[in-house]
Amino acid sequence: MRYLFVHQNFPGQFLHFVRHLHEQGGHEIVFISEANAGEIPGVRRAIYRVPRLPSSSTHPHLREFEYGLLRAEAVATAAKTLKGLGYVPDIIIGHHGWGELLNLVDVFPGCPILGYFEFFYHTDRNDVGFDPEFPPGPDLAAAVRVKNAINLQALSLPNGYGQTPTQFQKSTYPGWAQDRISLLREGVNLELCQPDAQARRRNLVINGVKISPRDALVTYVARNLEPYRGFHSVMRALPRILTERQDAQIILVGGDQVSYGAPPPDRGSWKDIMLKELEGKLDLSRVHFVGKVAYDDFRSLLKRSDAHLYLTYPFVASWSLREAMATGCPIIGSDTAPVSEFITDGVTGRLVPFLEPDRIAEVVLELLEDRKQARRLGQGARGYAEAELSLQDYLERYDRLVEQVVSRHSC
Repeated sequence: MRYLFVHQNFPGQFLHFVRHLHEQGGHEIVFISEANAGEIPGVRRAIYRVPRLPSSSTHPHLREFEYGLLRAEAVATAAKTLKGLGYVPDIIIGHHGWGELLNLVDVFPGCPILGYFEFFYHTDRNDVGFDPEFPPGPDLAAAVRVKNAINLQALSLPNGYGQTPTQFQKSTYPGWAQDRISLLREGVNLELCQPDAQARRRNLVINGVKISPRDALVTYVARNLEPYRGFHSVMRALPRILTERQDAQIILVGGDQVSYGAPPPDRGSWKDIMLKELEGKLDLSRVHFVGKVAYDDFRSLLKRSDAHLYLTYPFVASWSLREAMATGCPIIGSDTAPVSEFITDGVTGRLVPFLEPDRIAEVVLELLEDRKQARRLGQGARGYAEAELSLQDYLERYDRLVEQVVSRHSC
């Protein structure tokens, strides 16, 4: 079968599936993306370049949409070159968030497009208005409505099909659209991400920070340290944790940029803001900001963690939550969607109110003290991962979904 993948940041969400197809053999795989250093055996890359940024004269709410249209045009140009060379795919797979897929229906009429639908924004629920500390501004509702422009264009594509990884994310889409979106729960490598019974018996060094077997290690991981992922709530929980557990060491993984939501005021970082707020309340010799870490270090950190925090606004779930469950971490998660799809309180982890730092601290301290409960929850998380998050099962479901989509069309 001939596959055409599209994602501006090769290989995006499609790493595991692309590798799987190569290992299967018998497929031709082409991937259109912007230039980067990535490489996967058996995959031919076609590079596109967006010719310009959105115009400064474009309405601010429309600039993301304009950028999506510019990407769509550039991707279509690359696709026309492929077609001129004789490459016509049996299926196109990509992420709808960037707008890149929108014009491919004009290049390959009749070819099915299986798009990744990540989130449909609403002005009155989910992430918008969730956190009273950051109330919506007067213009936010208008901006949020326009933010769905690419979503709506994608949902109107002929021969278009969708996939999304959680029931919550699917439920954000309008009722009329949900029948076109398949729930395809993503999996993790259960061999790479597996518990290590010896991890707590040896020293761990992460970016120069040494954790000994005597330390009680509390971990937090996000792409960037920001409110959408509960960074402010986690930071406000630390004074009590550090005071009541003199053996506690805190490692926070993540960058200082913003992935979601509004940037911090005064061009600083959320880390700087929280450190200023908590000045004099933290033993900074035991709070370690290690930035972004290598994947092997990330896995080692999870395997050693005595209590792992994962918080998010009602938004998309991070891969790190799935990996933490597979690793058998004792997880304290926010009682928000979609975390509650993964964690059953008292069975596969603990759920806490996102906006209550004292309660977060209380449950962390409980797990640090009650190691029997922590082990039971870690075992429950691993059991859930084995039953629901197997990478191999995910890839087999992906194969079946592709087969269903292709069987309905011919390019």
